[in-house]
Amino acid sequence: MQLTGLHLLLTYQCNYECDHCFVWGGPRQAGTMTLRDVRHILREGLDVGTVTGIYFEGGEPFLYYGAMLAGIREAAAAGLKVGIVTNAYWATSEEDALEWLRPMAGLVGDLTVSSDLYHADEMLSRQAQAASAAARQLGIPASVLSVACPEALDVARVTGQLPPGESGVMYRGRAASVLASRVPGQPWQQFRSCPHEDLREPGRVHVDPLGNLHICHGLVVGNLYNRPLRDICREYDPETHPIAGPLLRSGPAGLVEEYGLPHEEAYADACHLCDHARRALRGRFPDILGPDQMYGPEA
Repeated sequence: MQLTGLHLLLTYQCNYECDHCFVWGGPRQAGTMTLRDVRHILREGLDVGTVTGIYFEGGEPFLYYGAMLAGIREAAAAGLKVGIVTNAYWATSEEDALEWLRPMAGLVGDLTVSSDLYHADEMLSRQAQAASAAARQLGIPASVLSVACPEALDVARVTGQLPPGESGVMYRGRAASVLASRVPGQPWQQFRSCPHEDLREPGRVHVDPLGNLHICHGLVVGNLYNRPLRDICREYDPETHPIAGPLLRSGPAGLVEEYGLPHEEAYADACHLCDHARRALRGRFPDILGPDQMYGPEA
């Protein structure tokens, strides 16, 4: 596994509790990195020798602004490209947003703002507009990430595309529990590949506050607090991995078949079936399918 990007889930906590969130972010979530954790992960990434970029995500990373900003400064000083994903709750006005972002000017190469009808009453919230305007003033490249509602995704299946700038719901995490019933199901046998992640050679992975290294959210290949990242990357064998292997061979449907799992006849998408199968296997593979934060309150 040759990594070029590390995405730090700085915290599982979030001021929002969006229906489409696949890390179950919310005010009651537990798990936040300390600055010591951030520095450890940065050192591990640099030691691998192939990592070129670091993203700070969540949850909502701006909730822990001090650790995030210090991490940004140290990552940039080490020559890494730095990005942030945020819901911009902090951008209460353009003037305020400038003060939040000013220390990051010249350090952050990508500010991605999540703004859609899950976050606000308008597709592009006032906070997203203020954050984007402030970023432009400071020379920070910024973009808006929007997730369409299930009904729009259903329309897209007919018309062939979503409106520009929107992506469809991935029915994993909270979305699998809350939103999947709002779209017509498809036969489970047809989900024969993973449409979103390169499980054979993941170029980027997520690291959570507990040190877990996720090749897909909730699918863990090691823990950076227990073993060096270099060793985890070198020893990762996708073909023999008990979850990644079946997914590579024949997708979520193959995962169900290989382990003889009970299932419904139809699912919203491949992520929905995969989420269902993983939940059924968590007791068997607790170190691989976790942590509880990724699987919600019923985990």
